[in-house]
Amino acid sequence: MTDRATEETIGLSGLSAEAEIRVDRWGIPHIRAASEADLFFLQGFNAARDRLWQLDLWRKRGLGLLAADFGPGYLAQDHAARHFLYRGDMDAEWLAYADDTQAICTAFAAGVNAYIALCEREPERLPPEFAVFGTRPAPWQPEDVVRIRSHALTRNGVSEILRANVMAMADATTDLLRFELDPPVEPKLADGLSFADIPLEAVRLFKLATAPVTFEKERLSAILDDAWTWTEVTDLGEIVQRSAEEGSNNWAVHGSRTQSGRPILASDPHRAHVVPSLRYLVHLEAPGLNVIGTGEPSAPGVSIGHNDRTAFGLTIFGADQEDIYVYETKDGDPDLYRHAEGWEKIERVEQGFAVKGHAEQMLTLSFTRHGPVLHEDTARCRAVAMRTVWHCPGSAAYLGSLSYMRSPSAEAFADSLGHWGTPSVSHVSADVEGNIGWFTAGFTPVRRNWQGLLPVPGDGSHEWDGFLPPDELPRSFNPATGFVASANEMNLPADRDPAAPSIGHEWAEGSRARRIKSVLAADRSHTLAASMALQTDVYSRPAEVIVTLLREIALRLPAKTAEARGFDLFQGWDHRLDAHSAAAALFEVWWMKHLRPVLLARFAPDQTVRQLLLPGDFDRLLSLLQTPEHFWSSEERDALILSTLTKGWEDCAARLGPDASAWRWGDLHRALFEHAASRVKPAADAEWNVGPLPVGGSRSTPMHAAYRLGDFGVNAGASVRLVMDVGSWDDSVCVNTPGQSGDPRSFHYADLSGPWSRGDYVPLLYSRDRVDAATAHLIRLVPADNEE
Repeated sequence: MTDRATEETIGLSGLSAEAEIRVDRWGIPHIRAASEADLFFLQGFNAARDRLWQLDLWRKRGLGLLAADFGPGYLAQDHAARHFLYRGDMDAEWLAYADDTQAICTAFAAGVNAYIALCEREPERLPPEFAVFGTRPAPWQPEDVVRIRSHALTRNGVSEILRANVMAMADATTDLLRFELDPPVEPKLADGLSFADIPLEAVRLFKLATAPVTFEKERLSAILDDAWTWTEVTDLGEIVQRSAEEGSNNWAVHGSRTQSGRPILASDPHRAHVVPSLRYLVHLEAPGLNVIGTGEPSAPGVSIGHNDRTAFGLTIFGADQEDIYVYETKDGDPDLYRHAEGWEKIERVEQGFAVKGHAEQMLTLSFTRHGPVLHEDTARCRAVAMRTVWHCPGSAAYLGSLSYMRSPSAEAFADSLGHWGTPSVSHVSADVEGNIGWFTAGFTPVRRNWQGLLPVPGDGSHEWDGFLPPDELPRSFNPATGFVASANEMNLPADRDPAAPSIGHEWAEGSRARRIKSVLAADRSHTLAASMALQTDVYSRPAEVIVTLLREIALRLPAKTAEARGFDLFQGWDHRLDAHSAAAALFEVWWMKHLRPVLLARFAPDQTVRQLLLPGDFDRLLSLLQTPEHFWSSEERDALILSTLTKGWEDCAARLGPDASAWRWGDLHRALFEHAASRVKPAADAEWNVGPLPVGGSRSTPMHAAYRLGDFGVNAGASVRLVMDVGSWDDSVCVNTPGQSGDPRSFHYADLSGPWSRGDYVPLLYSRDRVDAATAHLIRLVPADNEE
């Protein structure tokens, strides 16, 4: 322990034996307990110690309890959220993840409540956000951990509704500009349905249920009569953008291709940037369990990290876990919908909603046999509902890690994945015996007579036939390539039987995956430093493709033109979107603000349709440019490239000044971690936002750094990065962002934002002696009746 370490002792009711939490100098807590019951109790306690405001808001959003604290402006969001809670059998739910899930969640919730009780005794511990809003944290029930589903990532219900609307106004080919389908298939609307049956309004309920919590003065002061005007708190474009930009990278390299001879495993999940971070690093140690890594602070366990023998990481895998159903309702009795040979009754559930400053409001939740009703049109005798795996036992996000985090080998890790429901992911694993593997997992509905790309009738003609068995999902163990990697790309095996049930057809842009696999394939002596460099790699495939085309065209350009100036700036450029690069600034302004939108307009001239396609499928757009002979003439393409480059140059000069040598991508592309309450807190409070920080990259680079098109502000990317040296665990590294703590008063609230933005890492210490030496704050926990 360092000389600077501070200590405190806390007595806790519910703790059975003495324990400790050692917080290292980077804010990572190392929790040691005498039993697993105490360990998970302390994991909940510690999560609340660092993230109580975040946990409380997560719970209230998920359970539909926001209006009680914040008023009528949150009632519509509460109403939507409750439609997507788990409503099934709790016995089946508890057993779906691990045999001791209920005990773990009970201990975890008790630990959260223990910290809430401590704050009641010592109010100075309460995070300052509660004072801003005049609210208090509410106690947890064990069921709260698992019943909330709407923070998970699933697909593709919203996409089905968007596709139907694009096809209604244009055609299926136009919709490929939004999402290219792979394996290729022609989507066709089922017999008996009309595109008019599927209005865009049907996305509203799901959009609200999955929206983050926002605080604006107008929303907080809304009156009850205005409660339903806040159904547009999240723009549809945000939902579509999130589905395109939230993903991850991961890889595992076999020891035969590493300098040390040991496997290396890396994982960096990409999500929307928030403060506090979505992820939380933690070390859990008790007899029989010693695991370190990251998860979401609202859930027990570790989903990305390692135990003493096995490392594991994950990325999103594009399995389709949702379907939209359209029903014929009975004329004169809209509570009845046709199913099979008869009529079934829509289940209407009346629930009370507490609303700050008002009497309890009674609202109706509506469900068909398939799931929550999204939209009803009594004039057309139609209803629309969503079926999602969220309503099946075992689909609480990431909780399947309670089984696999204890796995003694990569093979045992794979065997545990029958417990993994959501999100559907590509797992990678590596063990101390030298094995590596890639294993996809997640509940994947079996659709016998359709592909899941458009809404289908809810009359019983299109039903799920269970889920694909885990061993029928793609996987690879110790491949000849010597590494496994994924980045949300289409990674179904080329030899998969086309007649087999569809897994999914919508995938992330392939740029990140191509770059990662090409770098790993060329590296026969991989190192930890090489993995760190690859996680922060800013090589842009769109830049390579488009600038190469420009160079071919520029050979015919007259000198001294704006196009030639652009060409000169790109001369010798390595296609890297470095924060200090002038060429990167010009390229991204040109590509995203001029070339991309004009290209979309060329193939989707209707502006209403085009809005539904944004931001566009980059693989499809690059194909339009690379192989114009399949779509349009080379002359048209060349003219469009040159004219948009002129506008891109002028735009960049307007934004960054006339001297191109002074342009810097990082002057435009900056990450601001904005606290949800920052816009309404008193000005006298300390600054709660973190940044802005100049960063390189884009949504197309391995160092994922997606941004708002309006101002280039970075709003999504790596929430945490881990690179693990399998077997030499103390050499592993990590970085969270912007810090481990969610309390703006804490040193660890923003201390990792600088290292993160620079591509630096901190140690992920595992052994007791190394942890003890790095301890900055020691918390001794004792049973309450033994407190000294």
